[in-house]
Formats: sequence, structure tokens, C-alpha cells
Amino acid sequence: MLDTLRNTITYFGHSTFSLTTPSGAVAMIDPWVMNNPRCPKELKKVERLDVIFASHGHSDHIGDLVELGKKHKPEIVAIFELAMWLGKKGLGKSIRPMSKGGTQTVGEFSVTMTHAFHSSSVEDGDHLLYAGEAAGLIIRMPGGFTVYHAGDTSVFGDMKLIGDLYKPDLAMLPIGDNFTMGPHEAALAVKFLGVKEVIPMHYATFPQLTGTPEEFRNECPGNVAVHILKPGESLGGAKSAKGAR
Repeated sequence: MLDTLRNTITYFGHSTFSLTTPSGAVAMIDPWVMNNPRCPKELKKVERLDVIFASHGHSDHIGDLVELGKKHKPEIVAIFELAMWLGKKGLGKSIRPMSKGGTQTVGEFSVTMTHAFHSSSVEDGDHLLYAGEAAGLIIRMPGGFTVYHAGDTSVFGDMKLIGDLYKPDLAMLPIGDNFTMGPHEAALAVKFLGVKEVIPMHYATFPQLTGTPEEFRNECPGNVAVHILKPGESLGGAKSAKGAR
């Protein structure tokens, strides 16, 4: 059974997760909440938010970042170009820019930015603006519990390097296909990373996302626990998730 060291991971649907520490500090990865069609109604009102981690600028990942940032005033971690754009949206005092290979401590969390193979842009009025490169995120929580949120990506060989360097306890991997890797490629990513616990994400939100968690689970090695979380379900803390192998 996965030991999260009393940290809690909650799935909001698509690629959005909250991370809650034993002391109650809350971080959110890729905050697409209020306008996320897969997010349960009870999660759309965010009560506390101390840190935001953004993997890239597409609207299905940061669609509610500016609104949540202005309301809760969390520290906001993003790659340099995206951070600069967010600063111009009234969040300048909150931004914590970084780039791939770098590590910084933000509140109770430590984050390292890794590579991802994907594009990144932001919609600014009628314009589509370059927002730096897409990234993955290694996030360490209190007690040393470490998650790898791959962002939007295809599989790539250096995932093995990510596994060797950071040894994540849990990986969050996109499986939807079309815009990211599908179940077959994501299962290979699991092997490269060497993880034994994984949550599939970025599927079922749009018709183009045809990959399913069942396909992914069937492709994964038998010793890997695949946690198929429904939006609103959690791992760790006082709750346990359904659907693990």
C-alpha cells in the first residue's frame, strides 16, 4: 500500500491535483477548476491555496490560475516566460520563476522542473503567445514523499534519468493520446521511471482523448499499482482511493 507520509493527493479531473501536507498547507498543480467539466461541484470552491505549480500555459492547465492567484495570493511556480506573463496579469509579487533542471523550496514543498515534450502558449485576448517550454514537475512533500507530475508529454528516454535522479514515489502520467502519449506509451514511461505507484490523468475530458485508464492498467507491469481516481477522490491522509490494482 502506498504510504504518502500523511500527505494527501486529491484529483480534480483532467490534469489538476491538490497536494495537502499534514499541517494543512495546500498546493495545486495545473489549476483548471471552476471551468473544468470533470471537476466535481464540491471542489470548485477552493477554500485555501498556498502554492500553485504550473506545467505549461495551455488553458486546460492554467485556465483558473489568474483568478485563484488573485483571490488566495499563493506563491506561483512556472517556467520563466509563463511566469513573466502571469506577472503582467497582476500576480507579480507571487511569481517564483524557474527553468528545467532547477530546484527551489516554496513553503512546505520543494520543486524541481524537468523536461516534457509538448508545446506551451497562452491565450491573451485574440492573440496566442509563446509561454516558454512545457515542463514536468518533481514535487517533494513533508517527510520526503515525492511525486512526479509529467505535465503534457510524449514518452521520452530521459524519463529513466528522471527516475534515477529523483526516485518519485508516485507518478501522474497523461494517457489520453492525440495531444499527449496514449496508454501504450505511458506504460513504457512507467518502466523508464521505475515507479510502482501511478495515477493516470489527462483523459476523457474531450472526445479527442481516446486513451482509457483500463487500457493503461492492462499495459502496465503487474507489480505496478495503478490508482484510477475519479475526480474528487484522494490518496493518502485520512482517505484511501479506489481502483488500484
